[in-house]
Amino acid sequence: MKRRIKRILAGLSRHQRKLALVGLPAVLLAVNVPPAVAWVQEFRHDQLINSQEYKAVHGKWDVIELPTDQRVNAIHAAMLPTGKVLLIAGSGNDQKTFDAGTFETLIYDPATGQGRKILTPDDLFCSGHAFLADGNLLVAGGTQRYEILENAVTRAAGAMRVRNEFPDAGRDFPEGTEFVSPEGRKYRATSAFTLPPATKVTARDGSATVTASEVTVWVEAEVDGPAGVTDQPGQYAITGLEGADFDNMYGIAEKMALDKQDFQGIAESYEFDPFTEQYVKVGDMAHKRWYPTLTGLPDGQVLSVSGLDGTGTILGGQNEIYDPATKTWTERPDLFRYFPTYPALFQTERPGTLFYSGANAGYGPAEEGRVPGLWNLEDNSFAPVPGMRDPDLLETSGSAWAGPVQDQKVIVVGGGGVGESPLTTGRIDVVDLKDPEPRYTAGPDLPVPVRYPNVVQLPDDNILISNGSLDYRGKGGSNVLQANLYHPDTNTLSPAADPAVGRNYHSEALLLPNGQVLTMGGDSLFSDELNTKEGKFEQRLEIYTPPYLFHGPQPVISDAPAQVNLGGVMTVSSPDSARIATARLMRPGLATHVTDLEQRSVALDIDRRPDGTLGLTVPVEPTIVPPGYYMLFLVDDEGTPSVARWMHVTSPPDRGA
Repeated sequence: MKRRIKRILAGLSRHQRKLALVGLPAVLLAVNVPPAVAWVQEFRHDQLINSQEYKAVHGKWDVIELPTDQRVNAIHAAMLPTGKVLLIAGSGNDQKTFDAGTFETLIYDPATGQGRKILTPDDLFCSGHAFLADGNLLVAGGTQRYEILENAVTRAAGAMRVRNEFPDAGRDFPEGTEFVSPEGRKYRATSAFTLPPATKVTARDGSATVTASEVTVWVEAEVDGPAGVTDQPGQYAITGLEGADFDNMYGIAEKMALDKQDFQGIAESYEFDPFTEQYVKVGDMAHKRWYPTLTGLPDGQVLSVSGLDGTGTILGGQNEIYDPATKTWTERPDLFRYFPTYPALFQTERPGTLFYSGANAGYGPAEEGRVPGLWNLEDNSFAPVPGMRDPDLLETSGSAWAGPVQDQKVIVVGGGGVGESPLTTGRIDVVDLKDPEPRYTAGPDLPVPVRYPNVVQLPDDNILISNGSLDYRGKGGSNVLQANLYHPDTNTLSPAADPAVGRNYHSEALLLPNGQVLTMGGDSLFSDELNTKEGKFEQRLEIYTPPYLFHGPQPVISDAPAQVNLGGVMTVSSPDSARIATARLMRPGLATHVTDLEQRSVALDIDRRPDGTLGLTVPVEPTIVPPGYYMLFLVDDEGTPSVARWMHVTSPPDRGA
């Protein structure tokens, strides 16, 4: 009974819990609250949360119901430099949609409430993404195949390493290519693949060394049941090949089994153009990836790490770099390093140094790649950062810069145990990366333990922490209808208004240009407390209006340039210039699976000029301000931000990217 009450209370708003706890003895005696009493409680609650006094302290939430033809399963969300929001569903965690090849993306305009679906060229479900300096959104990886649980596997399958010993030519193979074992067992490739030529090196004496090329593909037996099972390694012939091709091209497999089959990744990459609102195909990654992290680097390139490959196996450390100038990927064996899927990797103020907060999502063993630390890309060294409380509960935790990025402080919020674990923490820990020997220190604890929290930086330097669940994917009706504001300057927490919509796995939140926060998604495993009814993806949106928008009129930016160089000074006009306290460049958010590596707040120095204009200086370091689009906010002495102006921060011509 106590556990059930705890779950019920976690699913209530903070104010509903107060009412429930007052009458808790009565609840234990009678299941139903008398309708008249319940109505009075709801009426009083609505009066409270809609009062000006309450909103000025806690803010307010509003639910948005999209028209039926505009609803998608929001797996990924991006705040575009046009002011619109990109919601990528792909197949939306729906096997039937995947099998039908029906992939979706929605462009939604928060200013007008209008949206439209656009052509989505691949299943970008569970891809990785990063903004580029020109404003395009790089999207890489996604889903080749859905998982099949062990009791649903009907055909033996496994990884086939396909080799080519011929150095003068490669070959393309279609989906369904057949492989035959010496015993006559037949297996088919579940996707198309390309086999490159072998590598030939000729020595000075004229002798040559040939190294076979190799790609790995997933194959499954042509027949159901144990007839396709084998644990004997063997070489497989490729049906249809003749002559030299037959001799030089073949498959090698270690075993074929009826084991559980995990999700599989793709190598395809696209740049989404926010101005034409179209996906443009670019070069494929060197490795197929599902659940990868893409981290932008100061020179404009993008690092891709981790993910499940084309056989459903987590990559062991094969990382690669995307060059926007050539639209191609290059594998970097010198940066070989393992991380669990969707690791939170932040570019620090130090060139060539990334910080792994320890937050991650989804896949990887509990004993490997879970330690936070600083990754030096110059020599591929890794320096662990100690001090994290509940270090075994970092999966599905949120993390973000705390305050302006110049402070170099990062928080980690909540999280749970590895895999389908019931363990959850309410820990908020903070690390100062400027410290010569950085270590996590304790921040405030959340009122309720939570995994999948949405963590959003606000232009007043505070952070909104909302939603999540007490258990894995909201099991047991454990969605947490709570929000809190974290204050980096005092390392404290204060309650915010409670959201009405529960969100956990596959949910996101983004700062909007008007200072509000948009939340989306939510993918509960079950829809009831007893875990007997299948969950339904949450397609409603909800907007949070922070307290600062109830403190009086927003300051106004009457004029500002559309572009500024790193290290440049821009002149900004505002009729409210005398009361402007701070200026912030806010990089637009880009979120999936509790991971948003793009959002960052940049403090700008303010020069108050005699003519009433403001001279705002942009830091010169691309590690602090990676080139790209930002929202410029002016914040007054009451902490109220303006509506943002979009600003394109570029490198000076002599600095390249």
